[in-house]
Amino acid sequence: MVVLDVSVVNVALPHMGHDLRLSQAQAQWIINAYVLTFAGFLLLGGRAADLFGRRKVYLLGIGVFTVASVAAGFAANGPQMIAARAIQGLGGAILSPATLTIIITTFHGPRLPKAIGAWSAVAGAGGAVGGLAGGLLTGWANWRWVFFINVPFGIAAAVAAGLYLQEKRNRDATAKLDVTGAVLVTGGLTALIYGVVNTTTSSWTSSSTISWLTGAGVILIGFLFWEARVASHPLVPFRIFRSRPLSVANIVMLLAGGAFFAMWYFLTYYFQNILGYGAVRAGFAFLPMAIGIIVGAQISSRLLVKVGVRPLLLVGAAFATLGFFWMSRITPTSSYWKDVLTPAFLCSFAMGLLFAPLATAATAKVDRADAGLASGILNTARQVGGSLSLAVLGTVAYDRTQSYLHSAPVGSHSAARVAKLAYVAGYTRAFEISGAITLVAFLVSLSLPSKVGHHSNHAQPVDPAAAASVVGH
Repeated sequence: MVVLDVSVVNVALPHMGHDLRLSQAQAQWIINAYVLTFAGFLLLGGRAADLFGRRKVYLLGIGVFTVASVAAGFAANGPQMIAARAIQGLGGAILSPATLTIIITTFHGPRLPKAIGAWSAVAGAGGAVGGLAGGLLTGWANWRWVFFINVPFGIAAAVAAGLYLQEKRNRDATAKLDVTGAVLVTGGLTALIYGVVNTTTSSWTSSSTISWLTGAGVILIGFLFWEARVASHPLVPFRIFRSRPLSVANIVMLLAGGAFFAMWYFLTYYFQNILGYGAVRAGFAFLPMAIGIIVGAQISSRLLVKVGVRPLLLVGAAFATLGFFWMSRITPTSSYWKDVLTPAFLCSFAMGLLFAPLATAATAKVDRADAGLASGILNTARQVGGSLSLAVLGTVAYDRTQSYLHSAPVGSHSAARVAKLAYVAGYTRAFEISGAITLVAFLVSLSLPSKVGHHSNHAQPVDPAAAASVVGH
């Protein structure tokens, strides 16, 4: 449910925006509201499971997530939907860490890798079928069912947990919940993204934009001060960033993860608004890309021991850069099979290649006690990168579209043709910048030590739970 709800909304997004009277820029918040609260409270959710009991926190997460899904399904306008999605993200942040923690503390010995493998397969399947499921539910029923479908699964999971799960908690855990840190980072990022998106209606130098961006800066500086000087048990202990592989992995994940996140968003609108696909056909159009992620992840996990981390990061970032620049050549009359499928598959394959080496780099040279924290920070970097890139690239695409509309000669084409050309000009500009972002990720990867994850005497084997948490989201 948690993984599915990141991807299942994409195909339904144009329909939601139309029914809820949201512009394309405003519709971004249906995604951002979920991802921001999920990312901001993810580490907090993991600590809550240790402190208060995994079964209890798991049930709380299911309850919040399911009730929020009902609220999203019944949303009558944009603000109601965005509020419901924010609460849903909070529920996911509570629920997601508890699921993996329960598995790790329940299974031991040779059964543990099998259990984690099953968890990873289900999580990966959730992400892979999200686009298809969103298309089928929207096309055959209504977009509201992408949220209502969570209700029977949520009830079944809660009943099964009540019957079969035993309460477990870390009785030695003394850390307190850093709620203030979670609120500050989520609030600061929300203000930052709102300030960027606000530029679609106000200029960068307008008082409203400057106020939002200034407020975001103040809040985020307050977060850094709180974590470094005030919090007795900080949400993000900065000491962990002394590991250069971890720092590099998080920067690459922030950049590359953000570019990939935006790709799904723009292709959704391209398929439905430009190529004229219905929701079902658009869902099937994403299926090869899901396969690309799975294939890339499988190949990467097998090559990791043989070639090490850095070569895989370089190849993955290079493939992504090539794919994004290739995709920036699409036009309103492009063919899915000839012009879109290959570069989109290449980007998705690259995304799969990057998962395992990034998880390995993030956890290889940190204390084993911090492996879970390191994987959680990496996952948070991906979610934050997705929100930031979607806001920036969405704004850039909107500006490019408006510029094209204003500069198009009168009578050169029909109004519908000009509109399509303008929208595609925005999408291609976003893909060009995505290619530049993944090129920067390639350059950053060069600073990674060459022996991480490749027969290094200092590197520690990747924590399977850490890798699973990254692949699953």
